[in-house]
Amino acid sequence: MILEYLLIAAFAVPNYSDTEIVNAIYKAEGGSKAQYKYGIRSVGYKTESEARRICFNTVRNNRKRFLKQTEYKDFLEFLQSRYCPTKGKLSRAEQKLNGNWLKNVKFYLTKQKK
Repeated sequence: MILEYLLIAAFAVPNYSDTEIVNAIYKAEGGSKAQYKYGIRSVGYKTESEARRICFNTVRNNRKRFLKQTEYKDFLEFLQSRYCPTKGKLSRAEQKLNGNWLKNVKFYLTKQKK
């Protein structure tokens, strides 16, 4: 269990904690003004704290999935493919909007480090 966590921490996103990623997602998804907190649309929630917990679980679970896949070299790119995809049954508007997600999340992650 400890070894698995260390591998996840070492290879997934070397310099960003789950908290930092979740905070960046919150801002990238519109922060306090967002209609869907943390961009959570696929499952129901009642409070912002519940949406935050869902986001945390998604980040944590996808760190584990990332280690088992071979298509993506970058964890955040992999997370985008699950969290805010740009492929599949999406309108052109959704594809374009979702295409900004990774850039925005990385922007807010970098901003947190300053």
